[in-house]
Amino acid sequence: MITAENFTQHEFIGSKTHITKSTNSQNVGLYGTIINETKSMFYLSTKTGIKSIPKNNSTWRFNVQHQEVSVDGSKIQKRSFDRIGGKA
Repeated sequence: MITAENFTQHEFIGSKTHITKSTNSQNVGLYGTIINETKSMFYLSTKTGIKSIPKNNSTWRFNVQHQEVSVDGSKIQKRSFDRIGGKA
């Protein structure tokens, strides 16, 4: 079960997110659905198109079971397979 405590150990694709802090001020407030991810990037589907945003330069906010979870992008800068424990 996905909870606020273990959210970063699960798949992000399909999650809705918005950026609350970023080294690029144009990204702050950007909202969308994660449609793909690599080790260092999230690909967001937004109302203005698909955006490629580096993970480590931003703080991401997610809503998990009616709780807001903020995630520092540098803490999740891994391939999803490695982050969710697929690699021994």
